[in-house]
Amino acid sequence: MDDKTIVMNISGEVLVPKVLMPRIGYTILAVIMAIFVTGSVFLNTAVIAVTCKYKQLRQPINYSLVNLAVADLGVAVLGGGLTVETNAVGYFNLGRAGCVIEGFAVAFFGIASLCTVAVIAVERVIVVCKPLGTVTFSSRQAAAGVIISWIWSLIWNTPPLFGWGSYELEGVETSCAPNWYSTDPFNVSYIICYFSFCCFIPFITIVVSYGYLMWTLRQVAKLGVAQGGTTHKAETQVSRMVLAMIIAFLICWLPYAAFAMTVVANPGIYIDPILATVPMYLTKTSTVYNPIIYIFMNRQFRDCAIPFLLCGKKKPKTTEVRASTTTETSTVSSSSRRGKVAPV
Repeated sequence: MDDKTIVMNISGEVLVPKVLMPRIGYTILAVIMAIFVTGSVFLNTAVIAVTCKYKQLRQPINYSLVNLAVADLGVAVLGGGLTVETNAVGYFNLGRAGCVIEGFAVAFFGIASLCTVAVIAVERVIVVCKPLGTVTFSSRQAAAGVIISWIWSLIWNTPPLFGWGSYELEGVETSCAPNWYSTDPFNVSYIICYFSFCCFIPFITIVVSYGYLMWTLRQVAKLGVAQGGTTHKAETQVSRMVLAMIIAFLICWLPYAAFAMTVVANPGIYIDPILATVPMYLTKTSTVYNPIIYIFMNRQFRDCAIPFLLCGKKKPKTTEVRASTTTETSTVSSSSRRGKVAPV
């Protein structure tokens, strides 16, 4: 769309959409988002399909991983897909109703995904750090974590539909999100609560949970009771994954949170629309990082996913995975009996 392009609204009034950057800029954004959307849809669909196909993956500990894939798929399709379309035409052409629908969908699935990441962290602590024999991670507990993530997201994303906050165009105005710009105290109160309960609390949960998990593994290693360095190996693997998780979380969500809170704290501040668009797109890239970090770095899942993606040319190493898991579990279980730490 160039500066002379016009559109008609429902009543026939001629409107001239805002042009906040050159047409090539919108095209570049559309291409970038199309790449990420394609990758996200492929990876997250693969996660769901592989889990459905292989029975050994349908365990309670994996419920949240599948839930994460579902939430990320929702963001990719309803958020990324619509953003590709609006950038392709060069302006938001979906109307007010489309803005509300897109803003709600992205926020709803996005916060559900973020909460699921926090739930995964808590579940790992329960499985790894529980006192031996006192707690069994059941299907009911796993389902509860999934349900909580969706209910929590629903609670904090529906208020704008009823007047507490709103969904408005953001950045270069080709996508919608909660309204960070309004200085109305009622709206500001919503934004502060939104980020406190939907960003800050999940982040603290993730850091504390993985911090405690790392501390537990280190204590087991110090006991010197692990056979063949199994605990040290587990600690190293967990350290790498935790580091990747936290870095990805910070890259995807910290810029967006910082931008939003800066606008809320300084209503008169001017931020270039193009610059303001960057944090928004970073949050949507998490739908690609999540399945890679949380799923494909999981050896058991990876050994099933690779042959699935190769159309069965390579059989899953179910026997090897089970044997390896049994060995590591029994090894650390022995240390748990003396160090009060449960199986990894």
